[in-house]
Amino acid sequence: MKGLVGKRKLLRIFISLDDKFKGKPLWEYILRMVKEEGLAGATVFKAAAGIGAHSELRTFTVWRLAQDLPVVIEIIDSEEKIKPFLEKLDQVIEEGLVVLEDVEVISYRHRKGE
Repeated sequence: MKGLVGKRKLLRIFISLDDKFKGKPLWEYILRMVKEEGLAGATVFKAAAGIGAHSELRTFTVWRLAQDLPVVIEIIDSEEKIKPFLEKLDQVIEEGLVVLEDVEVISYRHRKGE
């Protein structure tokens, strides 16, 4: 898909693994939104530790069953597709951080036949 190569926007969303929207994990709900909006794709990263909006240290502990860990979702696409997505995203994030930055996509490839 050569259409993604060039100057693009990187949308980075910082939320918690425990965040929910309509009873589903928020990160999963956002991925479904990405698909519905036809964005190029998204990647979800679960962090080992972080300090969030309330300056609370959140880290992995083997002794806890529930892990309230930081999650980062990255989405890269054109500004024309990202800007309308931001408006919809604003309706589902109760607490978190959203940043947008300029990037240059050098290469975007996928296997033939897929």
